[in-house]
Amino acid sequence: MRNHTSLAVTLFVSAMALLLLVGPVSAQQSGRGGLSGDWNVKMEFNGRQMDSILSFSRDQDGNVTGQWISFMGINALKDVKLEEGKLSFARVSQNRDGQSSTSTFKGTIEEGKLSGTLSSERGETALTGVRAPRLPRAAGIWDLKTKRADRESTATLTLSADKEGKLAGQWKTERGELAVSDVQYEQGKLTFKAKSTNPDRAYEATFDGTIERDALTGTMKTERGESAVTGTRQGAALIGTWNLESTSERGTRQQRLVVNPDLTGLYGSFPIKKINFQNGVVDFPMAMQFGDQSFEMSFKGKIEENKLIGELTSDRGTQKVTGTKVVRTGGRRGN
Repeated sequence: MRNHTSLAVTLFVSAMALLLLVGPVSAQQSGRGGLSGDWNVKMEFNGRQMDSILSFSRDQDGNVTGQWISFMGINALKDVKLEEGKLSFARVSQNRDGQSSTSTFKGTIEEGKLSGTLSSERGETALTGVRAPRLPRAAGIWDLKTKRADRESTATLTLSADKEGKLAGQWKTERGELAVSDVQYEQGKLTFKAKSTNPDRAYEATFDGTIERDALTGTMKTERGESAVTGTRQGAALIGTWNLESTSERGTRQQRLVVNPDLTGLYGSFPIKKINFQNGVVDFPMAMQFGDQSFEMSFKGKIEENKLIGELTSDRGTQKVTGTKVVRTGGRRGN
């Protein structure tokens, strides 16, 4: 009995010590309800709307860090603080001459919305934002192999998500297509229903499987029997977040490229509708509107030894681009 009491006391003391070391975690500081992640923000500049991204995370010591990401590049955020829903930070930026300037933000985060005022020597600007949605990890294009008895065949499963994250899809084979509906994905488990679009070969099927990183396994069931399914995600080597460095006659600039599972993406804060990736070669166009001015740019490069190397071309010239993929440690990827 004495040993059990001693063990309980030891565990209690250890737990209290850990609590004192880490500190209490509020609902605003943990999970998707907290600060960590990307926020899509808007503000006006000289009568024009500017779209940017605020990206928050924690360093190895547990301190909150942040970045201001726009088409112009990446600026560091300093002194990031979130206390009882009140957010503040300082933004440090540099112009083309290398001179730095600092602006400060004070605002609030309530019910997934961010609002406040950005102040600098040029004055004050209202800023509003919402948390950036996460694309479900199941979304994307999957190259599949199906096997029933001694017969094997190939298929392509395309899963897309709407703004609310609801998934829909299409299953293509040499013999025709299946309309995919009632797609459910949670904690790595994927299920859906499929129906033939060919009136001469009408049938229905159900799929039950799992996704682990970029591999899919499961079973397709029809009234004729079951087929084992295995698959891999297209573009797996490219999908993720890349820290870029672009070099031109104007100097060096830091930027970020995000490639989503469905091969859409973000270059800085500007959306990319389609990223082409085949045999290690990457290319995508960008058409951007800034006020009454429009810009067209294109990127072409390749992945070599886990590095993204290429060129960004516009009517202003060509920039050399090198990128390093961000490697996430711990936890599951995506949702």
